[in-house]
Amino acid sequence: MVISQSEYYISPEEYLEGEKVSEIKHEYIDGQVYAMARASDAHVTVSLNVSMLLRNHLRGSGCRVYMLDMKAQIDVINRYFYPDVMVTCDIRDKQFEYFKCYPCLIIEVLSESTEGYDRGKKFASYRHLESLQEYVLISPDRMSVECFRRNQEGHWVLYPYEKEEVYLASVDFRCAIAEIYEDVILIDENLS
Repeated sequence: MVISQSEYYISPEEYLEGEKVSEIKHEYIDGQVYAMARASDAHVTVSLNVSMLLRNHLRGSGCRVYMLDMKAQIDVINRYFYPDVMVTCDIRDKQFEYFKCYPCLIIEVLSESTEGYDRGKKFASYRHLESLQEYVLISPDRMSVECFRRNQEGHWVLYPYEKEEVYLASVDFRCAIAEIYEDVILIDENLS
């Protein structure tokens, strides 16, 4: 994920203004900006499929689905990330044009260069969002959807899906896992 790093502190306001005109996207971590790597065909297709499925499911509910270009703000730890897919059902998010603060669902499509970060430090950052109910990691090259769901005690519980129907409780959504991978060329796991 990290391509370049600034040596100087950049305020959140400077970051947000810069992103409006930047040709590449940057994530923001406590005064530093990090250029984001480009996404593969499979990555973009999975993101689009999930976004469309969720959008169709949530139409008319008051919830909003965002993909790729909308930032999630984690104010308490001074972070901005670009989730692959994000859903917010909180009316307070309507006041923010370039980021959202109260997502209930965040989905990241994995890549070789970001998988460790998405599972580790990024997930640790996202857990500071009190509104977040589910964090989902999707493999772009094999049928694997991992849903981390916050339980009533505040603990994150893993619900892995590989062949069966995928269920996202935060938005009461169900779909066949194959729908997420429509038009995606998957790796033959028998060959690996």
